[in-house]
Amino acid sequence: MKTRLHPSSHAAPSASSLMLGIALIACASLGLNPVHADSRAGAALAQQGGPGISACVSCHGARGEGQAATGFPRLAGQPQAYLLKQLQAFAEGTRKNPVMEPIARALNAQQMRDLADHYAGLPGWSAPLKTGASDPATAPGPRLATTGNWDKNIPACFACHGPDGAGIPPHFPAITGQPRAYTRTQLKAWQAGTRSNDPQGLMKSVADRMTDADIEAVSLYLENPTAAGRSE
Repeated sequence: MKTRLHPSSHAAPSASSLMLGIALIACASLGLNPVHADSRAGAALAQQGGPGISACVSCHGARGEGQAATGFPRLAGQPQAYLLKQLQAFAEGTRKNPVMEPIARALNAQQMRDLADHYAGLPGWSAPLKTGASDPATAPGPRLATTGNWDKNIPACFACHGPDGAGIPPHFPAITGQPRAYTRTQLKAWQAGTRSNDPQGLMKSVADRMTDADIEAVSLYLENPTAAGRSE
């Protein structure tokens, strides 16, 4: 007598199921967490905060645009991996900031992913209409950003941070549209060695070659590269 098999209870796994299983095994073997980020949870955390966590909007603006007057940075549109790395660095103490360190330590790994995903999904800085921007050939800020200063081995900011400083994920953040006070503070921190979480020490080596005048000029320019009447 022939035995009939019943495929309903022993159906072969689909191709998609096999691929998912392989991906989960690969993540487990590499020590990676396959849990994805929840941008809606990140938005709620950014707007409302949580236990030991201040609402992000109180410092970084309702749309992640930052605050020019106080030097709080723009988060909107930054690469997700970059934002996550910074939160981890604050939590670990490898990036110093008296405001951000306790907040980052209060976040769990999932909350960090959620916040990074939320802010990465917001619109980044967009240039207004050009109204007589400074000439890169003569003004120090535009020149440092677009061509650098090879007499001092300073590469152009946009060589690493992408065309118009819009950022290149995952390591190079957007730098245009950042408050000048924030850019200035970070360059000074790299000079002083109080910030050291840049890839291969690249920013430290660049900042060390910059004068105070260089830092002021490029920080002003990057805040709004299309602004007219810049005094540099």
